[in-house]
Amino acid sequence: MISTRKAQHLNIVLEGRGSGDGRTGLDAVRFRHVALPELDFGAIDLSTRFLGRRIALPFMVSSMTGGTGQAATINRNLALACEALTIPLAVGSQRVALEGGEAGGLDAGLRALAPSVPILANFGAAQLNRGYGPDHARRAMDQIGADAVIVHLNPLQEALQPEGDRDWRGLLDRIGALAEAVPVVVKEVGAGISGDVARALADRGVTAIDVAGAGGTSWALVEAERAATPRQRAVAEAFGDWGIPTSLAIAEARAACPATPIIGSGGIADGLDAARAIRLGADLVGYAAAILPAATQSPEAVIEVFATFEGQLRTACFCTGSADLAALRNAALLP
Repeated sequence: MISTRKAQHLNIVLEGRGSGDGRTGLDAVRFRHVALPELDFGAIDLSTRFLGRRIALPFMVSSMTGGTGQAATINRNLALACEALTIPLAVGSQRVALEGGEAGGLDAGLRALAPSVPILANFGAAQLNRGYGPDHARRAMDQIGADAVIVHLNPLQEALQPEGDRDWRGLLDRIGALAEAVPVVVKEVGAGISGDVARALADRGVTAIDVAGAGGTSWALVEAERAATPRQRAVAEAFGDWGIPTSLAIAEARAACPATPIIGSGGIADGLDAARAIRLGADLVGYAAAILPAATQSPEAVIEVFATFEGQLRTACFCTGSADLAALRNAALLP
């Protein structure tokens, strides 16, 4: 059942039926143009560090797929592209593989395809109330040679699924216990993480926070597409624009957690959006739906999309007089 559900999710997103309203808030971030940047365009440094590894760009492939046959091809293409680009790869949920189902390319072969980049394993926070713990996290990481595990938060999605996991009591402390055992990145799936929740997670020792704000894929609308009854569809559709816009989620998380790595994702459409997210406080920027169609084609198609994003980000740095990402974080904005 889980594998079938994930295949449905993948097809719905690929067909564009789960697209949100696009209101990430990022378009309100307007840079002050620098007409005399005094920079060498090609020498702008877009590299950074993540999970102890140097990466060439502040981009990350966000969690998308796991547990289906189609996902195996997608994950292979993403791994090869990430290795070529030297950027992190976050996989989709490994619950199916952990429970003995189809791996969907989430096995030791993934690390062989991407030996030098950060890889992040993944399962849902709700599973921590169903017996998952440090042993499951280590198994998930060992399956793919991961550097950390993502624990994803999706209370809205679980509430809308007839088969959803709806008992979320005690999860903050369980996430904290997990973070004592392995490196943990906590990620929402499209409704955003508020500043107070980000602070609570940082206080529990999580390694990084991916805010995954509203404005991109709406999992409420995805679940509306899967609804078996008119009532289920009506309940889900009411939450189609629910959540904290990505721009606000990034700003709140950075203000609440000045020392915690923040990943900005949720409707990030291009490299200019990446520049805006970094200016608001993100250390890295995650892409999912924007690269999924290319990921169904080939590694080269994924690399080409990211090459466009890199060009846009580099141009934003050049036209704000930012020689590197640290300077971009302080670039002047229009009032």
